Amino acid sequence: MNPLERVQAAAGRLKVFPLPSLVLFPGTAVPLHIFEPRYRALVRDALAGDGVLALAQVPEASLGQLDGDPPLHRILSAGVVSLHEELPDGRFNLMLTGVCRARLLAEHPKDKPYREVQAEMLPDPELASDDGELSLKRAVLELAARLPEKAAETFVKVASRARGGALADVVAATLVNNVAQRLALLDELDGERRLAEVLKAVTAAIARMKAPPNPGGYLN
Repeated sequence: MNPLERVQAAAGRLKVFPLPSLVLFPGTAVPLHIFEPRYRALVRDALAGDGVLALAQVPEASLGQLDGDPPLHRILSAGVVSLHEELPDGRFNLMLTGVCRARLLAEHPKDKPYREVQAEMLPDPELASDDGELSLKRAVLELAARLPEKAAETFVKVASRARGGALADVVAATLVNNVAQRLALLDELDGERRLAEVLKAVTAAIARMKAPPNPGGYLN
C-alpha cells in the first residue's frame, strides 16, 4: 500500500501522539525523539504494524494536563514513520513524514498506555483553478532571490515539487514558525484559502528583506 492507503486503513484506530509544540504538514517530515514509556510503547506497536501515527495539538487551556489525557484538537496530522532508530535504553529517534490531515471523530476507550482515535482522512481535492498556485510560486521565486544561494535552492527545490494546497503546506512548513499560525493553516481545509494565507506570509517575508543578492529563476 502507498502511504495514503496506509493511513486510510489505520483511520478506524489511529495511534495519537499529543505534541503541542509541533505542527506537521502533509508532504513534510519532522524528527522526533521518543522517551516517555507510553510513547515508546506507541512507537513499538506502530513499527510492528503499519508504521502509522498521528500528531495532535492540545488546546491552550489544557496544556497543564499533558500528564493526563487532555482534549485533542479536532484536526490531526496523520503520517508514517519513514526512518527509525531504537536506542539501547528503549528510546527512539524517528522521522515522521506527514501524509494527510485527519478529522478526529471519536476517541476509543483506553486499553493501551497511549491514546487511539477514530478519524476521517482529509486528503486535498484538486483545485478548480491554478491561479493561487501560480501566485504563490511567483512569490516563492521573489523570496528565494533574497536568500543566500544554498538556502534559496533548497527552498525552491522543495516548493517546485508540490501542487495546489500541498504547495501551501510545504512553503508554510519552511517559512511559518509560529505554532498558532501553523495550526490555523493545518485547520484550513480549503486549498485556495490556504494558498492565499501562505502567500500573505511570503509577501510579508519579502517586505522584511533587502534587495535580491542572487537574482535569477529557480522554478520552471
